[in-house]
Formats: sequence, structure tokens, C-alpha cells
Amino acid sequence: MDHTIDELQTISDFIRWGSSQFNQAQLFFGHGTDNAIDEAIVLVLHALHLPRTLPEILWQSRLTYAEKRKVLELLAQRIESRLPAPYLTHEAWFANLRFYVDQRVLIPRSPMAESIEQQFQPWITPEKVQRVLDLCTGSGCIAIACALLAFPEADIDAVDISCQALEVAQKNIESYGLENRVYTVYSDLFANLTGIHYDLIICNPPYATAKELVTMPEEYRHEPLLGLQAGEDGLFYVKRVLREAINYLTPDGVLVMEVGLSQTALVEQYPTIPFTWLEFVRGGVGVLLLTAAQLRNGAETFQSS
Repeated sequence: MDHTIDELQTISDFIRWGSSQFNQAQLFFGHGTDNAIDEAIVLVLHALHLPRTLPEILWQSRLTYAEKRKVLELLAQRIESRLPAPYLTHEAWFANLRFYVDQRVLIPRSPMAESIEQQFQPWITPEKVQRVLDLCTGSGCIAIACALLAFPEADIDAVDISCQALEVAQKNIESYGLENRVYTVYSDLFANLTGIHYDLIICNPPYATAKELVTMPEEYRHEPLLGLQAGEDGLFYVKRVLREAINYLTPDGVLVMEVGLSQTALVEQYPTIPFTWLEFVRGGVGVLLLTAAQLRNGAETFQSS
């Protein structure tokens, strides 16, 4: 380390060197960044307590010896542990909002951020939304983004079966001062929600197939298995939600659910269901939308599967 410390001087030096080391170590990037340079930027700036949007004039700033050591230690930790950057910084971004994360929750990366920013229009009339359900909430990012960006007058239930995940969600709820509108609820999907009806149900359930779990990069193996594992075809929880959601929607309510690469298997199993598949400018696939009427019409199909 001492030899490297002597040769590297500026913020740019450490970012360039770190990205080279990441590529040499064949790290995987898929938790907020998609390349070694951006990952190095995140970690170097975090180690220096600098903002994500750094003024150009500072990129050539020289570091103190203590700062160099701190940066190098964090870069080395990324390589040796294979922990994704958000678990090292305890910071993830979703819909341009900052969230605390640790290994109790999946790292936010859903394309549904775009839908939230657009208030789920044209399928939803935002002013009419009084109650929202974020099922499988994890860090609470979807519930909180909905409260801040889409439905400022609505109450939102953030539901998860993991008590540890709910602790993280509550921490994020409190950091945004939303305790009076966003509520954590312990429940196995809809089990503890009897009698409640929602104008919008958003669900990002586990949907990794058995094959995906075996072949996924090491970085993903640091995430809670409970948030990934979904049976042989990745549809175990998706099917449960499709069967039960109609009982918890208002007559004009809407279900939005992410199923990822399990989209193909889902369409094959339900060829008569008119799924709407949302499109995203910033990338992402596998997010379906069904209205309460469509769920009601398909109830017999869903119950028989």
C-alpha cells in the first residue's frame, strides 16, 4: 500500500487506479453502477466525505496521507469481500432519493422508480389515491418514493415478512419524517391485511429462479436469500399475489408487480391474461400492470394454477 500511496496523488488518480484494480479483479457491477469507473467514483467520494456531484475543479485535488489510506482501504475491501458498493457505503439511491441500506435488505434497483416519478399515469389518477400498499418493501424505498413524489396525501403500508428488513425500512421512514403517513407492517404477503383495500398495490417480490441463484455473481450472494429465492421458475410469490390481490384492491384499483426475467415463464403460464408490460426510458423490463377488473376476470385462471 505504501508504494501506491506515494505514486497516487489526486482524486482522479485514485478513481483511475481503483477502476483498473476492479477490472483486473473481474468484479461484477449491478447495484447502482454498471462499470468499474462509476463504482470507483462512488467509493472514492464516499471515503472522502464528498458529494456525488463533485465540482470539476476538485477532481485534481491532492489527498492527504490519511485520506489516501482511507480510500485505498475501501477500494481493497470492495475487491476482497466482493460486497457491492452500497453495502460498504450504507447508501443507495432510488428515484433520486437517498436510502440507508445494509445486508438485511436488497439493494434498491427497480425500474419502477420511473413509474413512481410519473405517478403511474395514465393508469392512475394521483389525486384519487388514498391508500397504497408496498408489498415486499425491503428498505422501504418504493413506499417512501411514493409518499414523497407521487401521492403526497396518501397513507402507505410498507409490508414485509422480514423483521430485519422492516427495521431498515423504519429507519428510512424516520429519516424522511414520514412516520405519520408510511407505516411498516409485518405480514406474509397479505396475511395480516384482512379488511384493508388499496387504490394501488405495488409489489417487488422475490423472483429469482433456481438456475439464476446458482449462476448469479458473487456480489448478489451478499443479499438476503429471502428477498431473491422464488422456486424453480421464479413465480412462487408472483402467483400468490395474482391469486390474492383482488381481495385487497378497491374497485378501480391497480396492481403493479415486478417479475424480472420471469416475465417469459409468466406469459407462458397465463396466455389469456392481458398483462400490460410497462416500458422504461432508463432501462428495465418485467414489470406488469393489471387492473382490479382484469384480476377479477382472471380469478378462476389464477386460482387454478
